[in-house]
Amino acid sequence: MSLITPDFGLFFWMTVVFLVVLFILWKYGFPVIVKMVDERKAFIDESLKKAHEANERLANIQKEGESILQEAREKQAQILKEAAETRDAIVEKAQDKARSEGARLLEEAKAAIEQEKKAAIADIREQVATLSVEIAEKVLKQNLKDDKSQMDLIDRMLDDVSVK
Repeated sequence: MSLITPDFGLFFWMTVVFLVVLFILWKYGFPVIVKMVDERKAFIDESLKKAHEANERLANIQKEGESILQEAREKQAQILKEAAETRDAIVEKAQDKARSEGARLLEEAKAAIEQEKKAAIADIREQVATLSVEIAEKVLKQNLKDDKSQMDLIDRMLDDVSVK
């Protein structure tokens, strides 16, 4: 029965030992434990603060990355637009040059054709004139064999000239 109901001496010494241990812990143990808990709490708070700052920095970096990416996309679009405009300008210049060159060649060809035409007409006129003179000479030689036919021809010519 002594286990269930301790006698007064045991109870007294247990209380004294408990108070001594409590005093030693209070004097030397709890300050160290509280200091360690406070340091741990400060470390955890500092870690949480650093983690929060890191999250904010990460969010800022992501925003900066998105803005840089958006800026790069805008620059890419601008460069593509400028390239398209340059390409269109080059194509337009080439077309204009081709048109002007074609018009120049066409004009040169027309001038050459006109010159050839004039030369051909002049050559034909010269040949017609030569043939006409040769034919007239042969006809006149044949018609003007005697003096009477020559006089008839001169009279007819004079009549034609005076009528006009």
